Amino acid sequence: MQGSGLTDDSLYIDQKMNNPYLQSFQCTLCKSIYAVDTLLYTCPKCGEVGTLDMVYDFDAMRATLTRAALTASRDFSMWRYRDLLPLAPGDAVPPLPVGWTPLVPTPRLAQIAGVADLWIKDDGRNPTASFKDRASAMVVAHALAIGAEVVTTASTGNAAAALAGLCASAGLRAVIFVPASAPEVKIAQLLVYGAQVFLVQGNYDDAFDLCMQAAARYGWYCRNTGINPYTTEGKKTAAFEIAEQMDWNVPDAVVVSVGDGSIIGGMHKGFADLHALGWIDRLPRLIGVQATGSAALATAWRAGSSGADIHPIAAQTIADSIASDLPRDRVKAIRAVRETGGVYVTVSDEAILAAIPAVARGSGVFMEPACAAAWAGLQQAVREGAIQPNERVVLLGTGNGLKDVRAAMRTVGAGQPVGKQISDLDAILMPT
Repeated sequence: MQGSGLTDDSLYIDQKMNNPYLQSFQCTLCKSIYAVDTLLYTCPKCGEVGTLDMVYDFDAMRATLTRAALTASRDFSMWRYRDLLPLAPGDAVPPLPVGWTPLVPTPRLAQIAGVADLWIKDDGRNPTASFKDRASAMVVAHALAIGAEVVTTASTGNAAAALAGLCASAGLRAVIFVPASAPEVKIAQLLVYGAQVFLVQGNYDDAFDLCMQAAARYGWYCRNTGINPYTTEGKKTAAFEIAEQMDWNVPDAVVVSVGDGSIIGGMHKGFADLHALGWIDRLPRLIGVQATGSAALATAWRAGSSGADIHPIAAQTIADSIASDLPRDRVKAIRAVRETGGVYVTVSDEAILAAIPAVARGSGVFMEPACAAAWAGLQQAVREGAIQPNERVVLLGTGNGLKDVRAAMRTVGAGQPVGKQISDLDAILMPT
């Protein structure tokens, strides 16, 4: 089994790691409970759509954990919340620092959008330049705990880069499946980090399916979004940070670009955990943003579906990071919006591309297309009345614009050629 710690059918993982407050795993659909000493990727009764929640003993947590003790920590990374994560005391974590990214105030963008206050949670500042570092850090920590040597994932680029970088920092082998059409800069990241990269002649969903088959055949530990519940636990740390950085007075709404659904599901889990602890007094509304060409979740939400019955579509969008034929974390993604009183909105590729320079010029934050979709979605939500002018809003910034320079160049063109002499500038700046 390549020293992976996985069994032949790759459904169960013998794990030593255990947070003392972690009670069980629970299916998001049928609510079946599973013991924490064995991890299923998904519910065996419901199949792949039956993704799992990690259930904690919040009564015990409230009796022993305090916000004040947490805030006193000098660990300014996602691991400052390790008592709220599936880690045992003393468990190793990858040395590459992840998290505690800035919450950037953007008063000019707030005025343009027509809201009272607006911040960008800039997760493009993470070490591999995307939000996906959070999930990969948590998965790699788990891989270290169970003695896995090979970790695999399918990705359009960001999750793969995150896994490759975090595995490199921890000395683990990463095997990556990405669509051959992924941006070159994202593929370059994988290769530089030393990952074994397979360019799949198909889309993200094809890469996902091949990765799952490979994990089962070769006994690799699988990070895949919407399959591995540790990804949700890593992603929820962004909600913890937003709450703490806002002095535990959470915003009215958080706007999240959505593809597979795992990020918005993780944000919901984070805010829900804090609410269960009594550390925040309410949940912010989660506003999911999808590209019109990849809007399976928005369509299902409008139809009142739980997400379990979503059928694959042929996703087409410039924002590769949120392109998904069949969102894998669809039940959590629908639940996140519905249980917080949020909405789903859709935006065109034209609006997404226009958002890249708009956000950069209004805030100094450079976003890749999937990330910039959140700004286009905020504007759409305001137009639809889903966000009111007196409200405080956070945009979740999921990826740095350098991840897809070609898309950015489409929005701004090239620089202006000039000669070597000052007279050449005069001819341009001081025409007669």
